Amino acid sequence: MSDKRISRRWFIMSSAALAAGCASRRKRGRVISPNEKLNLAAIGAGGKGSSDIASAAEGNNVVALCDVDDERAKGTFEKFPDATRYKDFRVMLEKEYHNIDAVTISTPDHVHACAAMAAMELGKHVYVQKPLTHTIYEARKLTEAARRYKVATQMGNQGHASEGVKRVCEWVWANRIGPIRTVHIWTNRPVWPQAIPRPTETPPVPDTLDWDLWLGPAPERPYNPAYAPFSWRGWWDFGCGALGDMGCHIMDAAFTSLKLGYPTAVSAESEGANEETGPTWSIIHYEFPARGEMPPVDVYWYDGGKLPARPEGVAEDEKLGDGANGTLFIGDDGLITCGEYSGSPRLVPYEKPDVPRSIPTSPGHYAEWINACKGGEPAGGNFDYAGPFTEMVLLGNLAIRTGERVEWDGPKMKCTNLAKANDLVHMDYRKGWHL
Repeated sequence: MSDKRISRRWFIMSSAALAAGCASRRKRGRVISPNEKLNLAAIGAGGKGSSDIASAAEGNNVVALCDVDDERAKGTFEKFPDATRYKDFRVMLEKEYHNIDAVTISTPDHVHACAAMAAMELGKHVYVQKPLTHTIYEARKLTEAARRYKVATQMGNQGHASEGVKRVCEWVWANRIGPIRTVHIWTNRPVWPQAIPRPTETPPVPDTLDWDLWLGPAPERPYNPAYAPFSWRGWWDFGCGALGDMGCHIMDAAFTSLKLGYPTAVSAESEGANEETGPTWSIIHYEFPARGEMPPVDVYWYDGGKLPARPEGVAEDEKLGDGANGTLFIGDDGLITCGEYSGSPRLVPYEKPDVPRSIPTSPGHYAEWINACKGGEPAGGNFDYAGPFTEMVLLGNLAIRTGERVEWDGPKMKCTNLAKANDLVHMDYRKGWHL
């Protein structure tokens, strides 16, 4: 990788040693044959990060692990005792530059973009948990960077590799239920506190946790267990609420099969949202224009216990979605429903579909990314798909936070009717952190 292709922002964010020492080694990542083992590192090794790095590690080498909380990552540290341990991913990338081929990133949402960009700028392949980023702007920038640095990428919404989403696509594209004009999507999230004020207590930081590094690019605030390790999703500075947790899972079948792209407008009703946290519940309406031969479609999102009305004629004992989570496609000639990860797709009322199978089976969510890192086909969840998808999902939070209808110009990444919505397209980073 040439000097010009490493952004000056990397030098600002990174340590002086990295700025001084990388000049002679800026190059694309090494070419890896299908028979070689990848050298992997994890940024975020506890929680979901533990299963991400363990799944990617099958048949490969784990050489470095980074987590800001030693206790949280303890199980992963014990599983890979030979891996070098770090708390600051910037230090890890500096010291392990020659050793790492690819990185899994499984941190709270607000750190995703900084960590992924830093790795990609060094030619490292990246796997990033959903939602791809904390903000719409970050999603656009990571999509562009993945193309620029020509690295293999994957977002962690494992249902995209499943048979379920493939069956839905086959049925929709075969016009099995006719033109689809309405989709309802629901989740049982949030399962953490929302619609609450910032805590005033300032308990001591646990000895195992580096709180400053956990904050990363987010504005400084005192530690409180109301944020970490679990409930950060509800706080706007760190997470993206129910949409951020489940949108990239449950909305995938609709986004992919209906080729949704950018909506022209988004509006929401909700209760309890404030400057600090998301609402107790929300209903979000995304309006999409016609796409090719597909008509305009209204997509509705429900969370916090809200559910769509049962369509007329659907029996009360007919299960929709998987109950707590799901999607319902309403076509002119019938209904399709599927569950949390596009699982158990079926016609409503149930009957065996007569549409031939045409989409190849995936080798597996993590295997797709590993194969791409070794020169194979791009993973199904690569950033050309995951970036625009994340932008679409996160638009719902603009409607929640402004409380108004957001009219959207997707290519320009701009709200055309509401200046304050544009202030939420990105967040200011804390001093010392840059994309």
